[in-house]
Formats: sequence, C-alpha cells, structure tokens
Amino acid sequence: MQSDEQEIRDLVSTWLEATKAGDTEKVLELMAEDVVFLVPGEPPMVGKAPYKEAAQPHPEQPVPEIEGVSEIQEIKVLGDWAYMWTEMAVKVTPPSGHPIKRVGHTLSILHKENGKWVISRDANMLVPVTENE
Repeated sequence: MQSDEQEIRDLVSTWLEATKAGDTEKVLELMAEDVVFLVPGEPPMVGKAPYKEAAQPHPEQPVPEIEGVSEIQEIKVLGDWAYMWTEMAVKVTPPSGHPIKRVGHTLSILHKENGKWVISRDANMLVPVTENE
C-alpha cells in the first residue's frame, strides 16, 4: 500500500502529464467538486466548470504546448486533509508565438475523497519571467 505522501506526489505527476497531453478530463478527476483556485490579480475560480472552460481551446486557435515542472518542498498529511507547498515552472508555447514562462510557488490543500486524494484549494503565486531569467 502506498503512503499518503506518495499518493499526493503521484497526483502532482499525473496532473503535469495530463496537462502536457491536453487531457483536461484527467486533470478534472484530480480536483474536488468545490475546488477553489487563487491566482494573483484574478477573481477566485470556484468549481470544476470554470477550470474546464478556461482549459478548453478556442476552435479557431491551435492548442498551445504546455510544459511544467513541480518540485515539492513540503507535504503534511493530517488525517483526510493535507497541505503541500511546491516550487513550479510552467512554459506555455503558442503555435505562432513566443513561449510564456511563469515561475514561483503554489500552496495546495488536498482532501481524501472516496480513498483518493484531490486538490481542494490551490493558491498559485507564479509570476512571468523572460527566457533569460
């Protein structure tokens, strides 16, 4: 049997792989129904529906390539709840544009639902950087 910490690490790996593959449905499986995403300068994104809408490519636009790296700094499990702090780098490359790179930290709260860890809350403090940074 895997430890809770390893299951959470696997969730992060699955999230990154599914995002890179453009598998929005897989990413949605990793979220609680009432998930909340907090991003600087934006209103909170509450629930899966807004995430799904934001992740859907526009029919007239090619899908961008997304690559992410997440280095987990800390995981603390407290029963059916856990928190995780990560250092991340994400690069989004539109087919006809220059890559956009964002780096920084995330603080996530996870909940174990039906024996599986899911993201319940996520505060994303990623900021844009130039490729030379």
